[in-house]
Amino acid sequence: MKSLAELQALRDQMKDQMGIRHDAKDNIRVVVGMATCGIAAGARPVLQRLTEEVAKRGLKNVTVAQTGCIGICQYEPVVEVFENGKEKVTYVKMTEDKIAQVVAEHLVNGNPIVEYTIGAAQAEAKD
Repeated sequence: MKSLAELQALRDQMKDQMGIRHDAKDNIRVVVGMATCGIAAGARPVLQRLTEEVAKRGLKNVTVAQTGCIGICQYEPVVEVFENGKEKVTYVKMTEDKIAQVVAEHLVNGNPIVEYTIGAAQAEAKD
Protein backbone atom coordinates (compact mmCIF):
# COMPACT_ATOMS: atom_id res chain seq x y z
CA MET A 1 0.00 0.00 0.00
CA LYS A 2 1.31 3.36 -0.95
CA SER A 3 -1.54 5.59 0.14
CA LEU A 4 -4.66 5.87 2.24
CA ALA A 5 -6.72 6.00 -0.97
CA GLU A 6 -5.40 2.56 -1.96
CA LEU A 7 -6.37 1.16 1.43
CA GLN A 8 -9.87 2.67 1.18
CA ALA A 9 -10.29 1.25 -2.34
CA LEU A 10 -9.30 -2.19 -1.08
CA ARG A 11 -11.76 -1.89 1.81
CA ASP A 12 -14.59 -0.93 -0.56
CA GLN A 13 -13.75 -3.79 -2.88
CA MET A 14 -13.80 -6.30 -0.01
CA LYS A 15 -17.11 -4.92 1.31
CA ASP A 16 -18.65 -5.43 -2.13
CA GLN A 17 -17.34 -8.99 -2.31
CA MET A 18 -18.71 -9.78 1.12
CA GLY A 19 -22.10 -8.27 0.37
CA ILE A 20 -21.86 -5.85 3.30
CA ARG A 21 -23.02 -2.29 2.79
CA HIS A 22 -22.87 -0.39 6.05
CA ASP A 23 -24.43 2.71 4.52
CA ALA A 24 -27.48 1.02 3.00
CA LYS A 25 -30.78 1.60 4.78
CA ASP A 26 -32.20 -1.72 3.60
CA ASN A 27 -29.53 -3.88 5.28
CA ILE A 28 -30.81 -6.98 7.02
CA ARG A 29 -28.71 -8.83 9.59
CA VAL A 30 -29.68 -12.42 10.37
CA VAL A 31 -28.12 -14.05 13.43
CA VAL A 32 -28.21 -17.75 14.30
CA GLY A 33 -27.64 -18.86 17.90
CA MET A 34 -24.72 -21.29 17.80
CA ALA A 35 -24.04 -22.03 21.48
CA THR A 36 -23.99 -25.68 22.55
CA CYS A 37 -27.75 -25.60 23.18
CA GLY A 38 -28.43 -24.35 19.65
CA ILE A 39 -26.01 -26.78 18.03
CA ALA A 40 -27.52 -29.70 19.97
CA ALA A 41 -30.99 -28.64 18.79
CA GLY A 42 -29.94 -28.50 15.10
CA ALA A 43 -28.66 -24.96 14.52
CA ARG A 44 -25.76 -26.06 12.32
CA PRO A 45 -27.91 -27.31 9.39
CA VAL A 46 -30.22 -24.30 9.86
CA LEU A 47 -27.24 -21.94 9.48
CA GLN A 48 -26.00 -23.89 6.45
CA ARG A 49 -29.40 -23.74 4.73
CA LEU A 50 -29.74 -20.04 5.55
CA THR A 51 -26.40 -19.16 3.96
CA GLU A 52 -27.23 -21.31 0.92
CA GLU A 53 -30.64 -19.66 0.41
CA VAL A 54 -29.24 -16.14 0.78
CA ALA A 55 -26.43 -16.92 -1.69
CA LYS A 56 -28.76 -18.69 -4.14
CA ARG A 57 -31.06 -15.67 -4.24
CA GLY A 58 -28.15 -13.21 -4.48
CA LEU A 59 -29.36 -11.15 -1.50
CA LYS A 60 -26.57 -8.58 -1.26
CA ASN A 61 -28.32 -6.62 1.49
CA VAL A 62 -28.46 -9.63 3.85
CA THR A 63 -25.65 -10.48 6.26
CA VAL A 64 -25.71 -13.86 7.99
CA ALA A 65 -23.80 -14.22 11.27
CA GLN A 66 -23.44 -16.55 14.23
CA THR A 67 -23.70 -15.70 17.90
CA GLY A 68 -23.44 -17.52 21.20
CA CYS A 69 -26.29 -18.16 23.58
CA ILE A 70 -29.34 -15.99 22.97
CA GLY A 71 -30.81 -17.05 26.32
CA ILE A 72 -33.92 -18.93 25.29
CA CYS A 73 -32.54 -22.46 25.10
CA GLN A 74 -35.96 -24.15 25.20
CA TYR A 75 -36.75 -22.53 21.83
CA GLU A 76 -33.54 -23.48 19.96
CA PRO A 77 -32.62 -23.31 17.13
CA VAL A 78 -33.14 -19.54 17.26
CA VAL A 79 -32.74 -17.13 14.33
CA GLU A 80 -33.01 -13.37 14.83
CA VAL A 81 -33.64 -10.87 12.03
CA PHE A 82 -32.55 -7.25 12.49
CA GLU A 83 -33.76 -4.60 10.03
CA ASN A 84 -33.10 -0.86 10.24
CA GLY A 85 -36.04 1.00 11.76
CA LYS A 86 -37.97 -2.18 12.61
CA GLU A 87 -38.41 -4.31 15.69
CA LYS A 88 -36.23 -7.42 15.88
CA VAL A 89 -37.97 -10.64 14.79
CA THR A 90 -37.03 -13.79 16.74
CA TYR A 91 -37.77 -17.08 15.01
CA VAL A 92 -37.76 -20.17 17.23
CA LYS A 93 -37.60 -23.93 16.81
CA MET A 94 -36.26 -23.38 13.30
CA THR A 95 -35.70 -26.14 10.78
CA GLU A 96 -34.10 -26.26 7.36
CA ASP A 97 -37.55 -26.31 5.73
CA LYS A 98 -38.73 -23.28 7.71
CA ILE A 99 -35.59 -21.35 6.69
CA ALA A 100 -36.47 -21.53 2.99
CA GLN A 101 -39.89 -20.06 3.77
CA VAL A 102 -38.43 -17.33 6.04
CA VAL A 103 -35.97 -16.28 3.33
CA ALA A 104 -38.69 -16.16 0.67
CA GLU A 105 -41.37 -14.43 2.74
CA HIS A 106 -39.46 -12.28 5.22
CA LEU A 107 -36.06 -11.48 3.73
CA VAL A 108 -37.24 -11.13 0.13
CA ASN A 109 -40.84 -9.89 0.50
CA GLY A 110 -40.65 -8.19 3.91
CA ASN A 111 -43.39 -10.27 5.53
CA PRO A 112 -42.33 -11.95 8.80
CA ILE A 113 -43.86 -15.38 9.38
CA VAL A 114 -45.60 -14.79 12.69
CA GLU A 115 -46.34 -18.45 13.47
CA TYR A 116 -42.58 -19.20 13.64
CA THR A 117 -41.82 -16.37 16.09
CA ILE A 118 -41.25 -16.50 19.81
CA GLY A 119 -44.56 -14.72 20.44
CA ALA A 120 -46.49 -17.49 18.73
CA ALA A 121 -44.50 -20.18 20.58
CA GLN A 122 -45.16 -18.55 23.94
CA ALA A 123 -48.88 -18.23 23.18
CA GLU A 124 -48.99 -21.90 22.20
CA ALA A 125 -47.24 -22.90 25.43
CA LYS A 126 -49.95 -21.10 27.48
CA ASP A 127 -52.74 -23.07 25.81
